[in-house]
Amino acid sequence: MKEKKDRGERIQEQAGEEMVVLLQCWKRRVRRYKIFRGCLFAALAVSCTLLAGVLYYAIDSRIPSVIHVRAGQEQSFQLGVPAKAEILGVSEQGSSNIPEGAVEIDLSRTVTMRAALDSSYQMQVKLFGFLPIKQVGIQVIEDQELIPVGMPIGIYVKTDGVLVVGTGEFKGADGVTYSPSRNILKSGDYIRKMNGEPIERKDDFIARVEKNGNQEIVLTVEREGTLTELCVKPVMDASGKYKIGAWVRDNAQGVGTMTYIDADGHFGALGHGINDVDTSTLMHMENGTLYQTDIVDIKKGTVGKPGEMTGMIVYSNDRILGEITANSARGIFGECNEKALGMVCREPLPIGLKQEIEEGPAQILCTVQDNTARYYDVEITAVHLDHDNVNRGIELTVTDPELLQLTGGIVQGMSGSPIVQNGKFIGAVTHVLVQDSTRGYGIFIENMLEH
Repeated sequence: MKEKKDRGERIQEQAGEEMVVLLQCWKRRVRRYKIFRGCLFAALAVSCTLLAGVLYYAIDSRIPSVIHVRAGQEQSFQLGVPAKAEILGVSEQGSSNIPEGAVEIDLSRTVTMRAALDSSYQMQVKLFGFLPIKQVGIQVIEDQELIPVGMPIGIYVKTDGVLVVGTGEFKGADGVTYSPSRNILKSGDYIRKMNGEPIERKDDFIARVEKNGNQEIVLTVEREGTLTELCVKPVMDASGKYKIGAWVRDNAQGVGTMTYIDADGHFGALGHGINDVDTSTLMHMENGTLYQTDIVDIKKGTVGKPGEMTGMIVYSNDRILGEITANSARGIFGECNEKALGMVCREPLPIGLKQEIEEGPAQILCTVQDNTARYYDVEITAVHLDHDNVNRGIELTVTDPELLQLTGGIVQGMSGSPIVQNGKFIGAVTHVLVQDSTRGYGIFIENMLEH
């Protein structure tokens, strides 16, 4: 009996131990399940957030920040986004009599509108009709015609002051290495004055530093749009000349393409600004000149290496085509002289607004052979209505066999070549893809006209 009792107790103990093990296993499974469920919910939340972000970006990029419409003309455009918009009724001429929210636009459908020249509205866009996404300016402009040019031009630009390219060191008369400007001047600074006197030319600045000797000089410098005064003390180098250890530049030259001439003889060119080759900053221009240029050589573009047009520029008065008055991110602009106007014989074309551009065939006008501008076929592959980079609203691919044979596609020097589609002047070539010279970017002509 005792043995049976002991055996029963052992069985109960084993059963209890098994129950404890099963309970522990169950608890571990519950914990794993909770962890798995938490990870699953976290992954789902991250995925939903990413999806919402991608959707938001995709829709936002399809809605331009500014829409230009022609005065007095009924025009249609289609954004094709799941959003609605309310006209806020704000005009350049004062408050509109349109009550806020009274006009609602469905942006998933074709929108047709007509506006007077003195009108300018703000449009509040709401995703799915309730989630505010952005405000869009509707600006009314006069219909305009421009002469497409496509002519190569030589460019000479004089900086406003002296541009600091960088700082360096040199051996002093005592054999010690000096760098007086280090941590004082920066690449991209513009030296406007020295000891209160204006600086205009690089040679003049260098001569005045040498003449100043070892006395501390006060430089009036423009940095990121702000004027400040900095002190630098020159040091005599091994040759006996006083220096401050700064590389400076006062001009830039190059070859590009004239884009258009308007009815008043004003021109636009390049489609992008003139940046300093070393600092990559937009050059502050005091004045500039356009020169007649002949293309003497073309290097075809290859994978990883863009091609280049080489032009012969003769800096003589009889070769001057005009005066450059502005250098902006949208191009260079100025006034043509009689010589330039006499070289252009094409008829003006109406401008095409960005919402009118279609993916498909188009043409660019450029000069790559016999110093004669002619049209070549391209394909517009994408239109970015609200691209962050103002110079890359149009994506295009060169399809013309002759241009591909001559240049391999888009090469340096073709910047500014007019882009024409359906009889309208829609933009200008600005960049080439380094890895594929057949492909490149363009700027909307309306962006160039906003300079």
